[in-house]
Amino acid sequence: MWPEAGHLALIMAAWVALAQAVLPLWGSLSVRRAHWQALARPLAQLQLGLIVLSFLALWHAFYVHDFSVVYVAHHSNTLLPTPYRLSAIWAGHEGSLLLWVLMLALWSVAVATFSKRLPQALVAQVLGVMGAVSVGFLAFILALSNPFERQFPAPTEGRDLTPLLQDPGLVIHPPMLYMGYVGLSVAFAFAMAALLSGRLDAAWARWARPWTVAAWGFLTLGIALGSWWAYYELGWGGWWFWDPVENASLMPWLVATALIHSLMVTDKRGQFKAWTVLLAIGAFSLSLLGTFLVRSGVLTSVHAFATDPGRGVFILLFLAVVVGVSLALFAWRAPQWANASQPVAGSRESFLLLNSVLLVVAMAAVLLGTLYPLIIDALNLGKLSVGPPYFDRVFVPLMVPLLLAMVPGSVVPWHVARWAALRQLVVPGALALLAASAWASWGAPPQDAGAPLATAGGWLTVMGGTLGGWIVLSGVWQIAQRLRLPGSPGLAWWGMHGAHLGVAVLVLGITGVKSFEVERDVRLGLGETVTVAGVRYQLISVDNHLGPNYLALRARMQVFEGERMVGTLQPEKRRYVSSAMPMTEAAIDRNLWRDRYVSLGEPLAGEPAQWSFRVYHKPYVSWIWLGAVFMVLGGGLAAFDRRYRQAHAQGQVQAVLPARDPVPAVSGDWRAVATGAKP
Repeated sequence: MWPEAGHLALIMAAWVALAQAVLPLWGSLSVRRAHWQALARPLAQLQLGLIVLSFLALWHAFYVHDFSVVYVAHHSNTLLPTPYRLSAIWAGHEGSLLLWVLMLALWSVAVATFSKRLPQALVAQVLGVMGAVSVGFLAFILALSNPFERQFPAPTEGRDLTPLLQDPGLVIHPPMLYMGYVGLSVAFAFAMAALLSGRLDAAWARWARPWTVAAWGFLTLGIALGSWWAYYELGWGGWWFWDPVENASLMPWLVATALIHSLMVTDKRGQFKAWTVLLAIGAFSLSLLGTFLVRSGVLTSVHAFATDPGRGVFILLFLAVVVGVSLALFAWRAPQWANASQPVAGSRESFLLLNSVLLVVAMAAVLLGTLYPLIIDALNLGKLSVGPPYFDRVFVPLMVPLLLAMVPGSVVPWHVARWAALRQLVVPGALALLAASAWASWGAPPQDAGAPLATAGGWLTVMGGTLGGWIVLSGVWQIAQRLRLPGSPGLAWWGMHGAHLGVAVLVLGITGVKSFEVERDVRLGLGETVTVAGVRYQLISVDNHLGPNYLALRARMQVFEGERMVGTLQPEKRRYVSSAMPMTEAAIDRNLWRDRYVSLGEPLAGEPAQWSFRVYHKPYVSWIWLGAVFMVLGGGLAAFDRRYRQAHAQGQVQAVLPARDPVPAVSGDWRAVATGAKP
């Protein structure tokens, strides 16, 4: 009866979510009854408990191989290793939605737990909005995507988990990505609460900042894990292909990055209030759009769920309701900010505005390239493919001014233009240019006899190296200058520099691997060798290997630098027993400066026996994911800055507003509640 208990728990969770959406909001906006507002926290906790029960029921069905549950029969079998039975829960459409609502419930309880010093009316509004979002997803699961659907008689064996997903990276990648996707609902809920109450000032921005940064950190980690998984698992040696589903995760990340910087200005200066709300709406709406793209059946991708279009229509309607209601509410409140002050050109807020606008433009370019082929196809105007060349030519040029504005945006002061402050960045910029020029001239790997000449990097290498080096050297200079002053900077300051360092390392990694990588497609017989980037690879053996639920052809290659053997690589070509689907398992020799990457292809006809191989030399590729790690750590530091909690505890949330930027008085506003003053 575990599946029935899980299904019943989902039904009860939907009713609890409905109560969470209605009662606290009604109590805060209409009748102002404190005891109705106080229901928000226990209802959020009750909803989480019910969804956890449902999740455990599905896990139990996978663990005991209950193939009477249709979802289990489609995504598992008796040979599936135990760790992958857990990841199989979110391997398909129904289970991934259950993971989504679980993450949403976790975020709701986190807000309820760590926002006890916030005004009760605000918490009621935030949790009420999150409850409304949960109602939509739970209704979707119960109406169209029930993971507990039964079948009788039950089959004796299941179909198995898709081989692509039988990997440790896929055990942790989806939960991290979903934590980021769903975490953006917190920023959205804070923005909706601000619009509902009519008070859009520095207070709500400060309260929303740590939650937004935390969600951004999870989304960054999720995207990085997905890129890393594709690099080592798919066998093609790439780390980003501009796949539509990859784009679906990149778009909300770009807008969330813009939102973080805009929230900073709204917190510090009380400006960009309308822009910040639009970014919060846009970031969460794009996460819903990604859900539609992955689950509607309109995309063909290794990441997408093959589902019927009826489910896509539901998500599209839900997206339309969310966007429509939030924009209507925004339009209702917009006249209050018609006379908002403008940033001074050359001030910190002007650079942050430039960065956020460029990020949104970059998102729009990715959105156009992702949706335009789908629109053309839907109108029966033919098939159109938009691939990496479009994105490289449109997206990359937008990143150059963004990176150029990043450093001044952290140096110049608030509210005033001090161009003299930029002179201090000349020396780091000159040093970065010199280092990048030397890197482009002498960074190419050794030439291989008989191979096409590998030239050193060109002007793109110099540009990427200069931008990345400038961010690093300028950050070091700023840290040295700040440590000379009395007092210690807050965690948010260190987090900013950690995240910027991560961006620089990412840029340097992309530049290095794009400029200096070497690729060779070869056919080798036993004992034959190939030389790539001055390193010799010799094929020693090709043997059969039996795995827990697959048969593999495993090659053994010895790696030589000169006459000295420096390692052994064992790439595989697997065929899974239940599906007979072939999978490539690349062998990678990693260090901080380069990867040696070998993937095994198919056996070739003829005598003597030969096999196809793809051999890569990939300099600096690990820096791509190292940069993501720095960004996540920087975001974590910023999210845990004590100043946010101190402001809540002391009731000293202040809006720094210019005199010409009046804020209309609203009865019962949050700041009055926070300070104890009468509205």
